[in-house]
Amino acid sequence: MDPETQPQSDPPIDLGRAAGGTEYSWIRAVPGGTGTTVLSLLLSNPVPFPALQSALHNLHISHPILGSRLTLTSDSRFSFFIPASHVSPQILRSASSSDFHSLLELELNRNPWSDPLDSAPAEGVPVFFPTLYDLPEPGRSVLALRFHTAVCDRSSAVAILMELMGLMGGGGGGRSDPEGDKEEPSVLLAIEDLIPKKDTWKPFWVRGKDLVGYSLNGFRTSTLRFEDTGSDRSTEMVRLEMTEEETKRLLDACTARGVKLCGAIAGAALVAARSSKQIEEDRYETYSVVTLIDCRKYLEPVLNEHDVGFYHSAITNTHSVHGGEGLWEVAERCHTAYSNAMSNKKHLTDIGDLNFLMCKAIENPLLTPSSSLRTAVISVFEEPVIYRTSELQQRLGVEDYVGCASVHGVGPSIGVFDTIRDGRLDCACVYPSPLHSRKQMEDLVEHMKRILIEGSHVDEGDSAE
Repeated sequence: MDPETQPQSDPPIDLGRAAGGTEYSWIRAVPGGTGTTVLSLLLSNPVPFPALQSALHNLHISHPILGSRLTLTSDSRFSFFIPASHVSPQILRSASSSDFHSLLELELNRNPWSDPLDSAPAEGVPVFFPTLYDLPEPGRSVLALRFHTAVCDRSSAVAILMELMGLMGGGGGGRSDPEGDKEEPSVLLAIEDLIPKKDTWKPFWVRGKDLVGYSLNGFRTSTLRFEDTGSDRSTEMVRLEMTEEETKRLLDACTARGVKLCGAIAGAALVAARSSKQIEEDRYETYSVVTLIDCRKYLEPVLNEHDVGFYHSAITNTHSVHGGEGLWEVAERCHTAYSNAMSNKKHLTDIGDLNFLMCKAIENPLLTPSSSLRTAVISVFEEPVIYRTSELQQRLGVEDYVGCASVHGVGPSIGVFDTIRDGRLDCACVYPSPLHSRKQMEDLVEHMKRILIEGSHVDEGDSAE
């Protein structure tokens, strides 16, 4: 196993809980390369190492799931076990001449969970690994926090970032739950155990019909052009960035058309993907889009962003696009499709179906085009992360940060992690390489950006490609 997975001295005790259905699907996906979540910060001020270690220790106490170890029990069930005492993560520290972007990609592809858990130590494998890279420039460094996605979705990563900066800055962790300190923190239940019963029921025949429908749609959808289907894969990242003025125009255009930003991004991706094929204009191509929904507000009890874990669900839709269509025609269809699915509560009722199909794709890559394990052209989040630089961030010297997850196992051709930072759209776009080349994805992302910018200028009723 990876040296990072060597056991700590504390034996596990029977705390924690068994993994839920969605967590199980991530546990199955991570060894193949999908589901390593990384939060990476570029720091321009020296990092007080004891303060960092103390902050991470406090995060463990506030969020016990971060201190858990993933293990396989004697009855072959995956579980999260909590050690008898809080054991702070040991921060790996190393010098590096690489830049921020390269170190982010390095972290996305470091996988301490790649070996089967049945060969792991009895104590299990930690789910959280922090690394501090010292850069050649004096005082500059990169702090990378790497999580198993089963315990940390995007909302959790943002909350951890806020709490970590608060703790390092000498303040509180930034928890917004006033009840949080009244009882000992515990490992929260899995998403399936928190969905209201009335929102989980679906007739057997309807479930079967939906499974068949999802499967058939998967067979008839198109993909981006594959560059190399035979070589070992890794995750790489390109960024889509806009100015504050460009972002404002785009958001205003979305508002005017009643389309969320995720619909515009998905629409731009589908238009750009079809354009990259250089096929006849009247020929339709059908693509799949996955929209990721933060379900915390739909659960009982309602959770907030400081409740760390994986509480997202997915909605999958297919869309046929021809060469004469522009951004807003496609974006409106993307928005309407996922909105209708949410109105029918498919983000809650279909969790088990999509988890089942995800695991089947992992077991049978031949079910996907060219055994690529691509299940969609693009995945987007229903809502962007909105963040404004604080005085605390400036004092700590946080120059840049990116949060995203690996996708080179099962997953989309491009996963978009969007942030509106100080009024500027900043998207980390991850993709499997060399299935797709960096140039191919840079060209696609640049085309998406151009479509979004040009589409933001057209009048109501017009279209732009």
